[in-house]
Amino acid sequence: MTASRLTVRYAVALALAQLLAAVELTVLVIPLRNELVPDAAGVFGRHTFVAAAVLAVLSVAGVIGYAVTVVDRRLRWFTAGRVPTAAERQFVRRLLRHQSALLATIWTVSGLVLFAVNRDGGPEAAWLIAMSMLFGATTSMGAALLLIQRPMRPIVAAATSRAGRDTAPGVMTRLLLMWLMSSALPAIGIAVVVVMHTHGWIIEKTANIEIPVVVLSLISVLVGLRGMMIAAVSISDPVRDVVDAMAKVEHGDIDTQVDVYERSEIGRLQGGFNRMVTGLAERDRLRDLFGRHVGTDVARRALSETGMLAGEVRDVAVLYVDLVGSSQLTQSRSPAEVAEVLNEFFEIVVAAVDDRQGLINKFEGDAALAVFGAPLPSAHPESDALATARALAAALRRLPMVDFGIGVSAGPVFAGNIGAQHRYEYTVIGDAVNEAARLADRAKSSPARALCSAAALVAADPTERAQWTECGAETLRGRLEPTRMAAPAG
Repeated sequence: MTASRLTVRYAVALALAQLLAAVELTVLVIPLRNELVPDAAGVFGRHTFVAAAVLAVLSVAGVIGYAVTVVDRRLRWFTAGRVPTAAERQFVRRLLRHQSALLATIWTVSGLVLFAVNRDGGPEAAWLIAMSMLFGATTSMGAALLLIQRPMRPIVAAATSRAGRDTAPGVMTRLLLMWLMSSALPAIGIAVVVVMHTHGWIIEKTANIEIPVVVLSLISVLVGLRGMMIAAVSISDPVRDVVDAMAKVEHGDIDTQVDVYERSEIGRLQGGFNRMVTGLAERDRLRDLFGRHVGTDVARRALSETGMLAGEVRDVAVLYVDLVGSSQLTQSRSPAEVAEVLNEFFEIVVAAVDDRQGLINKFEGDAALAVFGAPLPSAHPESDALATARALAAALRRLPMVDFGIGVSAGPVFAGNIGAQHRYEYTVIGDAVNEAARLADRAKSSPARALCSAAALVAADPTERAQWTECGAETLRGRLEPTRMAAPAG
């Protein structure tokens, strides 16, 4: 917001508050002066209206000058877009007090001037002027508060964002204050008029008070309406901001924040919402990071399970893929080049496994272990693993500088969390895992660069089995019995 725009909005708000109070005061005084003040025409004559008009013009000029001074000297930090100093923060927090004090001073001075102009009017005129000035001051302060609430909120939010906790009237206190100013005081005024008329104090018993009572009642209704609007806006607007922000969070926008421009329990609600959303965003980032490390399905399962070190025996298919000559690659290439090759290699592996709803259980240097059928069940885990192996064999051949081997096996494994109570990982343990690793090692010297066990091939569906050709049996390194193997056809 530019300085000129802020100046205009603030000055117009204060000037309009003064004019509204003057209009309402005129509507109040004209009926009352004829009924409550003897010789009203002589006392409240032309000289009184001229003085009141001059005072109204001067008061409007005064509040405009105050608005210009405040924006130019005290709020320049906001229009310049810089962080406020401690003194500037303090002024913003006390702005409403300064503003109310200014308006009260203007009406007090105006009352003293009117007292002097009507010094011959007696106690009746003095009483009417005093009540009128009190009404005008409270009316203008209430109207100013209502009119500047929204324009000043960005400034208050910017000034109090890093400030400590301050006390301010809470919801209950605001409602009670508005009730006192908008309902209790006018009702007391009506009661005072009736009592004074009954006993002949200041108001003569012969005076007609029906019109003053009706006028005071109507003014009470109007002032009460404005007072409740002030209280309602001061409560409903920040609550609506929080409700709207909650709706955004509900739809996935967890970076939503609300401006904290209140210093009551409503401000604590705004600040608490921001802290809650910050916590949700941090938790979401941790969950995303957790999912990237262990896989989305494993992360979801870990968050939903109550038993930390839980697991089960399941029939799964295991795919193991390993690079050839990675040690020589690290000797002939820079670390950055090696990392680039490995990232490209793993990107292809992850994409192929994800296409068949498999799980990358772990990365082991230049190798990767993928599981099909755990933790989420699969209708045909063996077929998915074999199809992934064929796709990987074709995709990895396009990588420069690397060779590879792919092994696929199937069988029962323990799938679950292994480790200590406070530090564990999801993994699979079983003979099928070892066999897949040995098949990958053997596949490095196979023309197809991919081999599977007979157990995996037999369990696959007929369509996938037709894509493989048996290539004999061999006792793999570290195993006691020969393993029947198959390779992709063609």
